[in-house]
Amino acid sequence: MKVLLVEDIDKLGWLGDVVEVNEGYARNYLLPQGLARPATDANIRAIADEKAKRAEVRHVEIKRLEQACAAVKGAEAVIASKANEQGHLFGSVTEKHIAENLRAQGFAVADEVVQLGEHIKQLGSYQVKLKFADELTATVSVVVVAEGPELGVVQGGAETETVSAEPRQVGKQEVDSGQNDSQ
Repeated sequence: MKVLLVEDIDKLGWLGDVVEVNEGYARNYLLPQGLARPATDANIRAIADEKAKRAEVRHVEIKRLEQACAAVKGAEAVIASKANEQGHLFGSVTEKHIAENLRAQGFAVADEVVQLGEHIKQLGSYQVKLKFADELTATVSVVVVAEGPELGVVQGGAETETVSAEPRQVGKQEVDSGQNDSQ
């Protein structure tokens, strides 16, 4: 059955396209949901202006995505995460962490653009694919490093003092709470 799409539908077509679909798909989903209309000449003429406007908007969006892709190509995201001595993370690095890091560097990257097969659970360096559109991809390097006391020892000085100050505060709170219990 031929239908005229009145909305952009992923993997089917854009607004104004006349597509051939199964009759059941058209009758049970596309037509009742208002995503398509019967492909008549009157319906095609009625949305011709909207089709041209949407095509222009898509063209501008593709140009913006191409610029974002070119800018981020080859970038490096360094993410600090807590890990044990063997290099296993106490959580994982997700698409959201990577996208946030790239946005903090000034790149226009949405969370959905980052393509990870599975979350990163080890310290190390990884190559991660960013998919801006079907044929518009970039690869960035993600380096996961340990945070915490190990980081303070490597950098020394103020970091070591900051890290060692936290346990003292916890100890003091425990002492204070112990005094309250005895009174």
